[in-house]
Amino acid sequence: MRLLSIRLWLALCLHLSVWMTGVRAEVLQMVESNVNDLLSNNELVFVNFYADWCRFSQILAPVFDETATKIKEEFPGYGHIAFARVDCDSQNEIASKYHISKYPTLKLFRNGNVLKKEYRGQRSVDALSDYLREQMKNPIIQHQVLEDLEELEPKKRHVIAYLISEDSEVYKTYKRVASALRNECEFHTALGPVSEPERTTGENIVYRPPNTHRQDVVFSGPMDNYDYMYQWMHDKCIPLVREITFENAEELTEEGLPFMILFHKADDEEIKELYTREVQNQVLGEQNSMNFLTADGMKFTHPLHHLGKTPADLPVLCIDSFRHMYVFPHSVKEGLQTPGLLKQFVLDLHSGKLHREFHHGPDPTTTSAPQLEDGGEDKTEQHIPHDPSEKPKQPTSPPESTFNKLKPSRNRYTLLRDEL
Repeated sequence: MRLLSIRLWLALCLHLSVWMTGVRAEVLQMVESNVNDLLSNNELVFVNFYADWCRFSQILAPVFDETATKIKEEFPGYGHIAFARVDCDSQNEIASKYHISKYPTLKLFRNGNVLKKEYRGQRSVDALSDYLREQMKNPIIQHQVLEDLEELEPKKRHVIAYLISEDSEVYKTYKRVASALRNECEFHTALGPVSEPERTTGENIVYRPPNTHRQDVVFSGPMDNYDYMYQWMHDKCIPLVREITFENAEELTEEGLPFMILFHKADDEEIKELYTREVQNQVLGEQNSMNFLTADGMKFTHPLHHLGKTPADLPVLCIDSFRHMYVFPHSVKEGLQTPGLLKQFVLDLHSGKLHREFHHGPDPTTTSAPQLEDGGEDKTEQHIPHDPSEKPKQPTSPPESTFNKLKPSRNRYTLLRDEL
């Protein structure tokens, strides 16, 4: 009885201590009715997307809860971080909106925007806490002399702000944007008298592209408008064409967009530049429906073999729809240099023409584009002229996708579907 009384007394003390200090973290249940308030009223929201029946979700739950308490204890003054959980079985709309394809999934939201890179590290209290500590650090590097800004890492993308002080509204807006894009660019600032030579016309923010010297692009929008500044820096910091590697392939695959991939020789910078330029010129409007990628063909030999190609055939351009793979039906260099061919390749995927022709041979060709009612041309169904001397393709099946097989480990996740 005495031992039981002592235990009850200790439990009561612990409960009172937590209640008085207010550090016991509440992991909020995120539902349709509170999701907007949660995301808009907190700088950071760490969310656990789970299912009750998933054993990996059951294992993670107490770890996630303990992490929430630990972070709140460690940063009692950091009042704008929240922890939330989403029961994906009952909150299908939220799970669908954030493309949840496995349980449990951990995502971090910053200023209402979800980070593209979800948390994939070790599932321990220490590892989760380390991740959040890093996310709470100020991402802006402050420089005391302007000369330091001439020696920045040349291969990285940099944003530099020449501002009056950390108390200015411009700095606060800049810090919010830098926090949201910390994984995409390096952010720098020079403040006060140090920055005066660069503030002859007022506070100034510039973007410095990789491998350039003083070829800075000046931000000309409203300096205290977060949405405008975020969109401008997002477009600069996240390239339209990205390099796929074995390290980021899973992340890119889980974005759920088909891939257009240029397989190239490691030292062939010319073809990479040509491809990037033509993606920008011809298919910029498709960036929300397709990921444009480059890949070292000497490393990604398996997809090449799947396409019936070898490193000797490089460069090779293809589309992986996550069901099938389609090879660009032209010589890569000449095809990229011919206006319209790259765009037509994308349109042919969307219209089903690529898949259809694999099974039934080339579509009938048209010699002119249909006329629209306003006198313009409708190029949606316009086909590239076909060489009549070329033998029709025999009915066959396109190679199956290789990249849709880059799924998370079944030893850590319950996968919702086997095929994308």
